[in-house]
Amino acid sequence: MAGRVSSQTRPPGRHALRSRAFADELVRDAAVPSGSLALDLGAGGGVITGALVAAGARVRAVELDQAALRELRTRFAGNRRVEVVEADATTAALPSEPFVVVANLPFAHGTAILRRLLGDPRVPLVQLDAIVEWGLAAKRTAVWPSTLLGCYWSAWYELALVRRVPRSAFAPPPSVDAAVLRATRREDLLVPAADALNYLTFLERGFAEPRSLRHVLPRRALRDVAFANDARARDLGPREWARLYRQLHGRG
Repeated sequence: MAGRVSSQTRPPGRHALRSRAFADELVRDAAVPSGSLALDLGAGGGVITGALVAAGARVRAVELDQAALRELRTRFAGNRRVEVVEADATTAALPSEPFVVVANLPFAHGTAILRRLLGDPRVPLVQLDAIVEWGLAAKRTAVWPSTLLGCYWSAWYELALVRRVPRSAFAPPPSVDAAVLRATRREDLLVPAADALNYLTFLERGFAEPRSLRHVLPRRALRDVAFANDARARDLGPREWARLYRQLHGRG
């Protein structure tokens, strides 16, 4: 969410970008191809939407706040490359064609929106560049300790923390800095898309065990991927978890 929505009407937990120049830089760094479909989730007044339009994208601007919707509809009235959608970004219908996301996500709902976008490999998301809270981006991209969601999403996407965004870049400023989190669709998935639900169950079982994984997984398989016999769930990265799953489920 971004733009000029007043602090009186802006829902709690939302922080607009101050600078159109930063929005232009965000879109440029994302390398959004001209003509591609791009989603701006929580579009606010439309500063990122405007940057996407300038880059030649077809834009679906999703917003729920009524004041922001009025601003979006006024600002992009008559622009055939912008579709303004009144919807909650956590539940809005997703495109059936390949798409990218460039957005300043509402901080209060960042994880819920990411779950929707990254948790189902059938969603034709090609790349995501999203502004989220720094702690969220750092946690999901950390080499160690790994997290259940980080390992799960990484089966379909390469996750990267692209840059820090200081709190001074927003109005009103949040209590913490933000970050640009990038998720790029893997050409070769670490786990077959058809196995998504089974793989999530597999990870949940592993991360629910506070002791060594040898208490819940075959030691022989664990020895092939772990650095130590007493490795815990957080000690294995996305590739190790995927390899374990493939070994134990006959996936090559």
